[in-house]
Amino acid sequence: MVFAIEEINNSTELLPGITLGYQIHDSCASVPIAVHAAFQLSNSLDLVFYTGHKCSQFGKVMAIVGESGSTLSISMSRIFGSFNIPQVSHFATCACLSDKQQYPSFFRTIPSDQFQSDALAKLVKHFGWTWIGAVRSDSDYGNNGMASFLKAAQKEGICVEYSESFYRTHPRSRIQRVAGIIRRSTATVVVAFVAVTELSILLEELSLEPSPPRQWIGSESWVTNHDMLRFSFCAGAIGFGIQKSVIPGLREFLLDLSPSKVAASPVLTEFWEDAFNCKLGKTMEERACDGTEDIQTVQNPYTDTSQLRITNMVYKAVYAIAHAIHNAVCQDTNATAQCDKFTRIESKKVLTQLKKVYFSQNGYDVSFDANGDPVARYELVNWQKSESGSIEMVTVGRYDASLPEGQEFSINRNLTWVDGGTQVPVSVCSDSCPPGTRKVLQKGKPICCYDCIPCPEGEISNATDSSDCFPCPKEFWPNTKRDTCLPKPVEFLSFDEVLGIILAAFSVGGACLAIITAAVFFCHRTSPVVRANNSELSFLLLFSLTLCFLCSLTFIGAPSDWSCMLRHTAFGITFVLCISCVLGKTIVVLMAFRATLPGSNIMKWFGPPQQRMTVVSFTFIQILICTIWLLLRPPFPKKNLTIYKERIILECALGSAIGFWVVLGYIGLLAVFCFVLAVLARKLPDNFNEAKMITFSMLIFCAVWITFIPAYISSPGKFTVAVEIFAILASSFGLILCIFAPKCFIILLKPEKNTKKHLMSKNQF
Repeated sequence: MVFAIEEINNSTELLPGITLGYQIHDSCASVPIAVHAAFQLSNSLDLVFYTGHKCSQFGKVMAIVGESGSTLSISMSRIFGSFNIPQVSHFATCACLSDKQQYPSFFRTIPSDQFQSDALAKLVKHFGWTWIGAVRSDSDYGNNGMASFLKAAQKEGICVEYSESFYRTHPRSRIQRVAGIIRRSTATVVVAFVAVTELSILLEELSLEPSPPRQWIGSESWVTNHDMLRFSFCAGAIGFGIQKSVIPGLREFLLDLSPSKVAASPVLTEFWEDAFNCKLGKTMEERACDGTEDIQTVQNPYTDTSQLRITNMVYKAVYAIAHAIHNAVCQDTNATAQCDKFTRIESKKVLTQLKKVYFSQNGYDVSFDANGDPVARYELVNWQKSESGSIEMVTVGRYDASLPEGQEFSINRNLTWVDGGTQVPVSVCSDSCPPGTRKVLQKGKPICCYDCIPCPEGEISNATDSSDCFPCPKEFWPNTKRDTCLPKPVEFLSFDEVLGIILAAFSVGGACLAIITAAVFFCHRTSPVVRANNSELSFLLLFSLTLCFLCSLTFIGAPSDWSCMLRHTAFGITFVLCISCVLGKTIVVLMAFRATLPGSNIMKWFGPPQQRMTVVSFTFIQILICTIWLLLRPPFPKKNLTIYKERIILECALGSAIGFWVVLGYIGLLAVFCFVLAVLARKLPDNFNEAKMITFSMLIFCAVWITFIPAYISSPGKFTVAVEIFAILASSFGLILCIFAPKCFIILLKPEKNTKKHLMSKNQF
């Protein structure tokens, strides 16, 4: 401050011809002493500055630089505000001091803790720390700063395991309790909004007993303080500090200490004696200073001007006040300033001008916003171990609140962490939930403590730490990890699978068997066996059985509009044609026996034309039923999503269930009627009596289709189609084997029985 005032007094541009006076008070970090000094300064000074000059307002205080502590500044500002005396602090950072209703005359050259709190919260979030501990000074600085940080941390989704406060005057038991909480906590990261004095006490306590490694995050009050570097277990600490700066000429000014200057100042006398371990003046007990001491050989914080942080805040505070006074008493004309040092000005006018101040000094802009705060700019400082093993403060990044949102924070160098590690430490209450799971909060704990629960069936989460799972679209299903939706596989009875191949083979084999049988009958069409069993109906029956076997192929493969309509109608019509032929043969057998009775001419009413008409009539009825079904509500392909959740069944919907069951019922009605007639004709005396074989075939046919109904209803997916094909094949094979196998056996293997004589004999076949 003295250097800045002397620099201003020697300036020809700033306050030319005007000399600033000053007086320095030591508050001893005590509120009562600070308040006493504030009242003394507010009531003007009794001492006279520079008695050799004429002063315009002798003893009148225009502005105050200080205090460094927030609590002391609050107490002083309440007094100075009443007298409109501007107060410019270089180190009081409490956000509460931005309240112009309570502190109308307060300004500062150091940013408010509100900005630092936001920056610290962004820093913690940047490294993925969501579970932290917090300690603070039990003072206005610590309490207000931590309150701002906790509010900012909550917005960033950061949880606090503990938040403890202490003060240097508290009993040691309180300090021990805080240290114990830090040791026992599960949070690796500790944010310390603590003044240097309090933190030194806490770290001394922690050093007495080994504790788990902790990553310290510091506020500007201690993270750039060289005295704190002695705590080696805090290596890796990071935090925001005031920007380093260069003040030209300051080092030379500090080293320009003559014995007369030292002797004239109690403060310098104490410093000199401590630096050289001697006493100024005559003394018998200790070594006297002999005048050979050279301040330039001393290496201590006084002579080290490489880390000017808070010092620059004092420098800017003095220049801000000087510029405000300059604007109040000087007129700038033609690049020169004319100042009237005899003009009487009030501190209120200086206060007004201070609000408008904007200037650059040594490359640094100085101005105040409506709350008396400067633009917030910080350096990110990291405590790194050097090659020699000592801890150094290294600037690794910056924070500039004037930049657009999202660009304020930048890191330009590698950081080292707790215990000198290069990997970012982990500090979370619960590990991140991977995709495929969702977070479920643990009862009674903060939102950062949760369990990871797998997504329910049919739902996914495709982001880390997802709070909810969402269902897949209807035609999609989650993969095994449940982190993405995949198209459901479409399933239908195809020619590529084993079941489809087997059924297709039996279908083709059955058709071939029917064709071979027809060929055998055709080759032996003049034989008694063939002629005696109504060869025309037999060939028509074999043709219909061939169609029955082949129609089962329409049930295999991907359903389409045409295949769905074809499969059911073809099945219904061919089976009615088949049963009509069997029914015709049964009626022929019955009528043939009745015709042998004396005086019976019944056969003329059931000759070949009538047999053909019977088959055509029964078949036409089924064709009519199928036509009505197809016209009103035909079958259609449908994606069935209800049977299986994880796959789609591509099937043929019936369209009209009534139409399907009428078709099936009509077939069943004909089959039952045929079965009844066959039973009535089974004991007729005929070596080649077909009634018994028809009875067996109809028995098989009815048994198959009676069991088909519950099997069809209960079978899921493609097995419904397989059951229907099986019923078609089983009943078709039953008919062809029961009706035609015995005749083929006679024709091919027992030709001696294929004679009219054997046919007319009384021996039973």
